[in-house]
Amino acid sequence: MAKERGGGPRDKTVAIHGAHPALAALTNPRRHIRAVYVTREAWSRLGSSLDDACTAAGIRPTPVQRETLHRHVPPHAAHQDIAVLADPLPAPGIDAILDRHDERAPLTLLALDQVTDPQNVGAALRAAAVFGAAAVITTKRNAPPESGALAKAASGGLDHVPWVRETNLARTLDTLREADIFTAGLAGDGETALPTVPGGRTAIVLGAEGAGLRRLTRERVDALARIPAPGPMPDLNVATAAAVALYEIGPRRAAWS
Repeated sequence: MAKERGGGPRDKTVAIHGAHPALAALTNPRRHIRAVYVTREAWSRLGSSLDDACTAAGIRPTPVQRETLHRHVPPHAAHQDIAVLADPLPAPGIDAILDRHDERAPLTLLALDQVTDPQNVGAALRAAAVFGAAAVITTKRNAPPESGALAKAASGGLDHVPWVRETNLARTLDTLREADIFTAGLAGDGETALPTVPGGRTAIVLGAEGAGLRRLTRERVDALARIPAPGPMPDLNVATAAAVALYEIGPRRAAWS
């Protein structure tokens, strides 16, 4: 059985702010929670949702003034008067993800090829949670670390969808192929229309804004697919493209046998 490994530097905690990310972190048994700071107004507003989440985490919230809360979150963060200080999550390897799923069962994965913007990675995790992806895969380098901003963009998705960080994406794509998972890289010049991509066991691969998929990644995927776009705009940003692709694949995954 493949094991999970550490998810990043452990020399500082992550300040997860905002109601949805905070509650998701508190109810994630894989999280090590250090502290919960909340204003009395937010505690009253969240009510039993916060009380139950803190009980699940085995920790009691610390009521603070908003000025104190500001010391724990980035400037201008939309923190909604709550911050959870927690260790970064441990990151599973791709083998651990594959071990969790029957080799004959439908499976959707999302891979990001050197996407460095935490907002995009967070939004991709949110889309993966909404549309039932089994994991989001990035590289260890040229990808953002776990942060409060990323968790806020994920709106709880960070604590619902495993985030795999692999050293070499090309080798990971080979591993997926060996597991009978079809890999489709999204590219504007793709010869395959996304609606024709197999939807049973599929990994959607997206590149960074502007640069797109790297050459080695393009060579490793089973197909280069494009999102049909009849409108006047040439393309979507990476997070929106991820959501569209996962939405498109979902019904065919459910119907696959």
